[in-house]
Amino acid sequence: MAPLPGVEQIKGDITKRSTIEEILDRFKTSDEKINKADLVICDGAPDVTGLHDIDEFVQGNLVLAALNICLHVLCENGNFVSKIFRTKNIDLLYQQLKLFFDDVVIAKPRSSRNSSVESFIVCRQFHLPDNFIPNIDEPFIYTYERTLTNQEKSSFVVPFIACGSLDGFDSDKTYPLEQEYIEPIQPPIHPAYEEACALKKTKKLPISSS
Repeated sequence: MAPLPGVEQIKGDITKRSTIEEILDRFKTSDEKINKADLVICDGAPDVTGLHDIDEFVQGNLVLAALNICLHVLCENGNFVSKIFRTKNIDLLYQQLKLFFDDVVIAKPRSSRNSSVESFIVCRQFHLPDNFIPNIDEPFIYTYERTLTNQEKSSFVVPFIACGSLDGFDSDKTYPLEQEYIEPIQPPIHPAYEEACALKKTKKLPISSS
């Protein structure tokens, strides 16, 4: 990612302790206290396999890893927004997040293709449960238990919101370029298959007979 003014970038895996510690260090004050954040956003996603159950599981673990960070840096009544894959087991993730947020909804913005399972979970009004102490090494799903109410045990529909202005661009359509072209902030990468793509465009790519 190209450098951005006023932005500190960390390259790492948020499921690893070393990365979490590096993130927390950026929030520490001179007296080693955590300077709390009002909002945490997670736009991470795994390399999809096309197998929805696997992709959903890996994406769910990324969300829980981001939540693990939230438990340390998010202020009281803070908010958390994360990309998710909205599939059949989304109710489990919803219930886990409801332990820490008063209001949790699934949002599908107009900028997200209808054909994609991508959605965003919007969590508002963060509170740590009584007697719960966040621990980096032991994610909350393994250390915190409480008795569910009868209402929580019963089936329910996860709140879903389709949002976005109808006047905006439709992500399932293509539009002509109506303004002067602007160079991207960060140039495209140079993957190993770049030469093969160039040969294919000029119809010079050898075709295997096997």
